[in-house]
Amino acid sequence: MRGLALTLARVVLVTTAMSAPAAHAADTITVGTVGSASANLWPVFIGLKMGFYAEQDLKVDLVYVQSSAQTIQQLTAGALDITMSTGLVDPIRAIDKGAPIAIVRIETQAPPYALVAKADIRSLAELKGKTISLGGPKDITKIYVERMLAPSGVKPGEFDMVFAGATSARASALLSGAVDAAILLPPFNFQATAAGFNELGRTVDYVKDLPFTGTVVNATWAKDHGAILQRLVVAHNKSVAWFEDEHNRAEAVQMMVVESKLKPEEVEKSYDFYRDGHFFEPTGKVSRAKLQALTTALEDLGDLSKGTDIGRMLLAGVTQVSE
Repeated sequence: MRGLALTLARVVLVTTAMSAPAAHAADTITVGTVGSASANLWPVFIGLKMGFYAEQDLKVDLVYVQSSAQTIQQLTAGALDITMSTGLVDPIRAIDKGAPIAIVRIETQAPPYALVAKADIRSLAELKGKTISLGGPKDITKIYVERMLAPSGVKPGEFDMVFAGATSARASALLSGAVDAAILLPPFNFQATAAGFNELGRTVDYVKDLPFTGTVVNATWAKDHGAILQRLVVAHNKSVAWFEDEHNRAEAVQMMVVESKLKPEEVEKSYDFYRDGHFFEPTGKVSRAKLQALTTALEDLGDLSKGTDIGRMLLAGVTQVSE
């Protein structure tokens, strides 16, 4: 009897195991971003660490790419599904040339850069004839720096440029003395000022109308993954709301300390800077007015033809638009 009971128990266990539903695998998204861990990626790290992507049944595979231009090249080729915290200039240029990509949302609604220089340089006017590290010859950081220098009488061509796609690389060039100044994102600008360098100005004081980064998607991939994109936007919005809650300050700071390997006091300044300025767009929508301002700036540079249609930059049925 005892042997029969054991046999029946085994049958019940096997039958139960066979009838139990298989665990559902989360949908994996390959997400590209530029350079290394900067404050722009705070909501992404929050979504990963706090489980907001997991709540939406998403698994984010985060891939760092050397520059914004290379990120868009990989997105266009299908090596990436989505890019996040991507400077909007490169995808707009690519879309204008027919690349099968589209803007899903704005992430950073104003540029949070600072222009930081060597200790003996105390004003923007003193950058005439100096060497400044920017993101690239057609990078949005070039537009920012030129706008910042113009009121001080420094014209394009009156300073030398060297290029590094990632803000961490530009910070390293400045700290090593290889350049006279660099345009940096938090927390790297605070790292530099703590080391004795001078912050000469912040882009938000000169460029208030231009959105900075966004979520951009490969349109071919998006055709079959619209629901996944909607869930990604939900998770990102939740991450931004979590960041904006001051009760989460200590945890948010510790998160970025781990990711950036910078000192807590530098990251704390970054948190306060981003939160006080409300840089992260909270609604998941694309402002038509701000996107128009950015395309107009690119038209003025000759990078886009006049009268660019903003609608063709957006993903129909997914991108939410505000005026």
